[in-house]
Amino acid sequence: MEDGQPKNIIEFLKLVGRLKHIKRTGWVLCGVEQPESVAGHMYRMAMMTFLVQEHDNLNKSRCMELALVHDLAECIVGDITPHCGVPPEEKHKREKAAMLELAKLVGSSGSYLLQLYQEYEEQVSSEAQFVKDLDRFDMVMQAFEYEKSSKNSLNLQEFFDSTEGKFKHPKITSLVTELNKERSEFHSNK
Repeated sequence: MEDGQPKNIIEFLKLVGRLKHIKRTGWVLCGVEQPESVAGHMYRMAMMTFLVQEHDNLNKSRCMELALVHDLAECIVGDITPHCGVPPEEKHKREKAAMLELAKLVGSSGSYLLQLYQEYEEQVSSEAQFVKDLDRFDMVMQAFEYEKSSKNSLNLQEFFDSTEGKFKHPKITSLVTELNKERSEFHSNK
């Protein structure tokens, strides 16, 4: 595959730039005022990869790359959640087609983007599994932040319920435990 043409790279960057403005659907459906964008979510996940230490036996750079690519297809298909009425197979089909479209625009770099996307989707590496934990953790952390800042006493328990028992990496499970403790204290003092 030859290197991407400047015109195609500009198109790729325009598409990726959409992620700065696409609001995360789950928060919109729950009535969160000024919900985060997909890009904001991916950015914090990428920052979380700095938590990776040598003894974790994870490739920090690979984790960061996976975090930055895991929702990339949403710049074309939007943020599809289970509440959108799209079957999981159809969601995956749409996202894969979007990733193929994005990959074509960037030439030789596109195959690497596709490789990262597939690795995350198939959860075939310890890095992909760690980043999945980061994805879930960022969601519950964001849910708690919205609960704390809400003027309307939002209860976003459904987001915590959806992740119950799904965290695998000890570093993230310890963060979840601490977050749940803080959330419990917050709600008991309210």
